[in-house]
Amino acid sequence: MYVSIFLPWLLTIPFLVHSSHQQPKGLLINCGSDVKQTVPETGLTYIPDDGFTFSGNKTSLDAKDLFPILSTLRYFPDKVARKYCYTFQAIKGSKYLVRTIYYYGGFDGGKEPPVFDQIVGGTKWSVVNTTEDYANGLSSYYEIILVAHVKTLSVCIARNNQTVSSPFISAIEVISLDDSMYNSTDFGAYALVTVARSSFGNEDTISFPEDPYYRLWQPFKDDSTDVVSSQSSITTSEFWNKPPAEAFATAITMSTTKKLDVQWPPGLLPSTRYHVSLYFRDDRNSKTNTWRVFSIMVNGKTFYSNLNVTTDGVTVYAPNWPLSGQTLISLIPDTKSSIAPLINAGEIYQLMPLGGRTLPQDVMAMEELARGFDNPPLDWSGDPCLPRENSWTGVSCSQEKMPRIISLQLTNLGLTGILAPTVSNLTALHHLWLGDNQISGSIPEMSSVDQLETL
Repeated sequence: MYVSIFLPWLLTIPFLVHSSHQQPKGLLINCGSDVKQTVPETGLTYIPDDGFTFSGNKTSLDAKDLFPILSTLRYFPDKVARKYCYTFQAIKGSKYLVRTIYYYGGFDGGKEPPVFDQIVGGTKWSVVNTTEDYANGLSSYYEIILVAHVKTLSVCIARNNQTVSSPFISAIEVISLDDSMYNSTDFGAYALVTVARSSFGNEDTISFPEDPYYRLWQPFKDDSTDVVSSQSSITTSEFWNKPPAEAFATAITMSTTKKLDVQWPPGLLPSTRYHVSLYFRDDRNSKTNTWRVFSIMVNGKTFYSNLNVTTDGVTVYAPNWPLSGQTLISLIPDTKSSIAPLINAGEIYQLMPLGGRTLPQDVMAMEELARGFDNPPLDWSGDPCLPRENSWTGVSCSQEKMPRIISLQLTNLGLTGILAPTVSNLTALHHLWLGDNQISGSIPEMSSVDQLETL
């Protein structure tokens, strides 16, 4: 698994068997498809990706018995474009879970899938490397939780120096989350990249409709522990990040009153900061007269002391916890407790610093400029300036934290259409070069662009 400065956690996507006419609140996009598809195993309907992106080609895979949303994909053969973006309408200030899904299927006649980057807004999210999963006959997914800072949300993929063939994507899911969820995170500065989300002791993955936010809670077991089941139901609507009740249905524990050590998640973690949430609930009858009290240690450091776990359930979390390498969670019973500790579920997310965004005034002006051309460059979507190595073709930007557009070098791009009047809103523009194109109409009034040097 390839690890860069951002954590490219690659997870194998499960497909769950349940029937429901409901949909999670958001968009389920089947990339490369021409028609809506309702997946029989889940009852969820995916729509085609037309209108969300204007680059790339569609193709279908020939493999039999392939899960429907993996049977098509969109690939991006153009080697000149700096990124290939999907753009979705969003509510400014709202929180979203974004999941990207990949299944190579040898669509280009090759034996190994390409390696490439994925970008959200103006931030490089991760490297997409599905080689190991594909070799094992599996699909892969990546997840991120973020807040929309403008009225759109862009998800892009881009070539990097490891890319040897066309990048591709099979599906994108954009799910709206409740405002209270994960609200201990400063989403103005960070996004949360999913590392692990597990239901301890469970046999199956928990997902929609049990989790209305379509989060995937993977089963986790430890051979050295026992599995117990709760004897009563629970309501989780008052929990701050709305875990599904099913996440409290099972737990792992010890057969005797001694320390419970759990190595979770199984993989090694890069040394950085993480959001860690752990979930506990007493599995016994609520009328029991003994307390289940224990302390929580993570890699030898005190996470929480003397936690009293009842049948109502409890969440313990740290929004900015340092982790590195293997993670060991230790639950140490109180000396007076006669009941072994237990754990029901957990979530770990990497804190990913956001890379900033182009000044909204300039973004809106460039979007109008793109709409004025009949054939804008294929990478004219997403953030115009960021990431800097993936800025729009012909666009140069300032080095500020919120970049401004300072130059448009559009010479000889074969552009047709008109020069939109909003170009005059690019008030930091120094150079505007339009030669050797087929642009019609007049040049807009440019007196507001008082730094313009060449036209």
